[in-house]
Amino acid sequence: MGTVERRRWRGASALTLLCATALLAVSAMTGVAQAAPMPEPGAKSLEQVRQEIDELYRQAGTATDAYNLAESEAKAQSAKIVEIAKQVVAGQDRITALKNRAGAAARAQYRSGGMPAGAQLALSNSPSQFLDGADRIRQGEKATADLLSEMNRTQSDLQQYAKDATAQWEKLEANRIKQETSKKQIEEKIKSAESLESKLEAEEKARLIQLEQEAQYKAQTAWLSTGVLKEINSSASESGKKALQYATAQMGKPYVWGAEGPDSFDCSGLTSQAWRAAGKGIPRTSQEQLRLLPKVAIKDMRPGDLIIYFDDASHVGMYVGDGAMIHAPRPGRNVTLAGAGSMPIKAVVRPDA
Repeated sequence: MGTVERRRWRGASALTLLCATALLAVSAMTGVAQAAPMPEPGAKSLEQVRQEIDELYRQAGTATDAYNLAESEAKAQSAKIVEIAKQVVAGQDRITALKNRAGAAARAQYRSGGMPAGAQLALSNSPSQFLDGADRIRQGEKATADLLSEMNRTQSDLQQYAKDATAQWEKLEANRIKQETSKKQIEEKIKSAESLESKLEAEEKARLIQLEQEAQYKAQTAWLSTGVLKEINSSASESGKKALQYATAQMGKPYVWGAEGPDSFDCSGLTSQAWRAAGKGIPRTSQEQLRLLPKVAIKDMRPGDLIIYFDDASHVGMYVGDGAMIHAPRPGRNVTLAGAGSMPIKAVVRPDA
């Protein structure tokens, strides 16, 4: 076994040992929870409750992604409206300047007695004066035509700015409604999940955590049993190392939906801020990260890459190597290390491809 293989075997073994130790620790703490009374006929089992809670939090995660996307788009639209306002002001200033030029030409004609330039030219007795005047008339006509053309273009631009501003305001309002709808969904799902948990006894809550860890451990073990780590042997890029340093420094901070730090994070808030710290701006949500970032095969995964989970891309974590990832799990949990295969993997994306 080579040095790299030994290191990866030790890393994978360490993560497996970490999961197993956590399970044993919870078992030791709960004691009688292992012998919890059988549920009444028709009542939900603790495992069913766990699955229901997990599904509620996953749905809350989906709604959080929708909220974050609407918020991100609203910020972009607000910035666009500000830019349009600046263009309108510049256009109005331009119109004022053009009107001043037109007024100056009118005043000059008034000072000449109001006689058209062509008539003044016809009355000229000097051939050279006639030719010079003819040239000035052509220049004046072109200047007048250019002035009128520029005024028309500027007026047209102002009309387009007004249309653009209206469109952006409509989008902004639509996103405001999306945000309110998503926020309501998030709060309802989290409230439902918390209500289910609040009905459990202390030992049932401890057992619930154990069931959660067992499910993750089972999924991770199945993923590792495929021999996937034998194929994954890439090292982190320099920017990937910086992103990992940021992410790991946030361990222990609580999950809060919509949060981007510095004191709390949701899943995509953590990954987007980690890569921002590495000098690479990436989309705010896990769904947009999946849609816009280059995808890589799992066998080519390297530390710093983002792992997108579930069919609806509602969760994301950052691969740290040796079969592990770091993520902000869900409400009630803190940023932590977990098995990269502890949830269904949809895709892997690379921010610095």
